[in-house]
Amino acid sequence: MLFEVWAPEADSVRLRLAGALRPMTRDEVRTGWWTTDAEAADGDRYGFVLDDGPVLPDPRSRRQPDGPDGESAVVDQEAYPWRAAWTGRGLPGAVLYELHIGTYTEEGTFDAAAARLPHLADLGITHVSLMPVCPFPGTHGWGYEGVSPWAVHEPYGGPDGLKRFVDTAHGLGLAVVLDVVHNHLGPSGNYLPAFGPYFTETHHTPWGAAVNLDAAGSDEVRGYLLGSALGWLRDYRLDGLRLDAVHALADTRALTFLEELSTAVDALAAELGRPLTLIAESDLCDPRTTTPRAEGGIGLHAQWNDDFHHALHTALTGESQGYYADFATTPLAAVAKTVTNAFFHNGTYSAFRGRTHGRPVDTVRTPATRFVGYAQTHDQIGNRALGDRLSATLSPGLLACAAALVLTGPFTPMLFMGEEWGARTPWQFFTDHTDPALAEAVRNGRRREFAAHGWAADDIPDPQDPATRERSCLDWTEPEREPHARLHAWYRELIALRRTMPDLSDPDLAAVKTAHDEEGRWLAYRRGDLRIAVNLDEKPATIPLGGGRNRTGMGRVLAAWEPVAAPDADGLLHLPPESSVVLADD
Repeated sequence: MLFEVWAPEADSVRLRLAGALRPMTRDEVRTGWWTTDAEAADGDRYGFVLDDGPVLPDPRSRRQPDGPDGESAVVDQEAYPWRAAWTGRGLPGAVLYELHIGTYTEEGTFDAAAARLPHLADLGITHVSLMPVCPFPGTHGWGYEGVSPWAVHEPYGGPDGLKRFVDTAHGLGLAVVLDVVHNHLGPSGNYLPAFGPYFTETHHTPWGAAVNLDAAGSDEVRGYLLGSALGWLRDYRLDGLRLDAVHALADTRALTFLEELSTAVDALAAELGRPLTLIAESDLCDPRTTTPRAEGGIGLHAQWNDDFHHALHTALTGESQGYYADFATTPLAAVAKTVTNAFFHNGTYSAFRGRTHGRPVDTVRTPATRFVGYAQTHDQIGNRALGDRLSATLSPGLLACAAALVLTGPFTPMLFMGEEWGARTPWQFFTDHTDPALAEAVRNGRRREFAAHGWAADDIPDPQDPATRERSCLDWTEPEREPHARLHAWYRELIALRRTMPDLSDPDLAAVKTAHDEEGRWLAYRRGDLRIAVNLDEKPATIPLGGGRNRTGMGRVLAAWEPVAAPDADGLLHLPPESSVVLADD
């Protein structure tokens, strides 16, 4: 087989394969590349020696059996016997479910998570969105400090484990999206700088020198990231990628990396004959992120909508710290603005940023499915001091209201694992750094961060303590008992409605009509012939849905958290406290 590596600054490169060293030669066509042919089988260990340095793992390693610091292993991508016949599943009509392999089950493996996938199929989920699975130091972590973007974390089950998970999901009709991180690599086990200019001091990011997307050598770095992305979709039969923090990609070239990526992925989708989806995380509030390339946009297929989350979170909790301050003055008005305009910040002033922010969405031409809406994510839970979910402080009724707004709203809905039953387990920040100095720095940094917000150091969970990860694992006995079972049934009912009622999957943002009462703490909106109303107050609410609504069949209750009558002859809906309802105008 051909072994190759890009090492433009090396004077010599040798391949170490199965314990033996052999020289590599410069590629006559590709500048900076070194190649050699050698007999190798699946599982054979290998690495590269630059000049007279140590053996280093392959930057394009498909497997790191001993972790990021060990040698790489050959992977025969054709060896896995795929079972499920799969033609793909696009984003329109989707319900996403964000899942972390290491805490979805106590075992923390692909196989253990795969055994739980029937739960998601029964719930009505269409797409499982996996948090990153690239190798990182130790056994347990969030995955955003991965250092081998082409490989799969060995403790989870390695490459074959991921393939078994995807195969099982496809057999149940579930698509799989993978979270990938292109904006930085972890601080430990990152050997890329030894090979070439993978990073540049031209730009600086929260993680240090930026990934080199626009300086000298950036053509090869872009190719490296593109190859990784396409490999996930082709070799592992994934249905899409979630792109972490694309706003942190420092890229000044006329043709941006994200445009290159979207072009390549669309071409691969045509080649494979199945839809492939790119979902961006971006805080820019810029509709150009998902505007098609033919219309002057970047061409990604969807983006997370944090504005909707912030508005909803503030309305539910009353919190006003940090970025929530922009939404806290009139939170229900903020929710109403997002469900009709997608972004709250669409050229408006952001007090949190001290400047105007965002750009308006063309609600007539832009389908709502391009925006992912959610009440909770790994970020919005795990980046809190105690990793507390909404269920830690909100009543089941308010959790049901959150579910109604997410699952009947215009956006592509997404749940965070355990949300569907109001899981009481936290989801905390945890690491397993093998470098003692780095572990201590992360521990102290976390404490300093929250000390600035009034938290005592002893109250902040130690990321390195195994108990922090253990607390964050889902308790799979909860869905079987109250109040979790009732909430789980509510989620299933709402998802079924979304699947069977075309108005709930209508992508027309301009057609959404809203009404709200800030003081009364209620909000209602219309989607075609359906009305959705939520009462976030501790007192009953009387919600005017329109006068003279006394025709036969008007205001039929399709789903309700608490028993509720249809609107009266004057169009008044009497909604119990902390409750929600979906009505049909027949």
